[in-house]
Amino acid sequence: MVLLESEQFLTELTRLFQKCRTSGSVFITLKKYDGRTKPVPRKGHVESFEPADNKCLLRATDGKKKISTVVSGNFWLERLLAYSNLLRANMDGLKKKDKKSKNKKSKATQ
Repeated sequence: MVLLESEQFLTELTRLFQKCRTSGSVFITLKKYDGRTKPVPRKGHVESFEPADNKCLLRATDGKKKISTVVSGNFWLERLLAYSNLLRANMDGLKKKDKKSKNKKSKATQ
């Protein structure tokens, strides 16, 4: 997995979207990141660890290529706006659900 700066992450994410536009999927995950690079120790070893600030880990993959970035709490709002604009621009190829009216369902049950 490649850890990128937030601007590089957005450009690589745009490339992933463009590559998977005709066929394929892009999976995006977001989770809280406390800055640990090692696993949490077992119960026998008590170690106090306080994160400096709130961070989020953004990951994206198309099944072959994986990219990720860490966003600090200070810049979260700016990055969220850029991220949401990127998602809006690339979600135009989604299939719409077929909406079935309630009248058809009630007639089928009678």
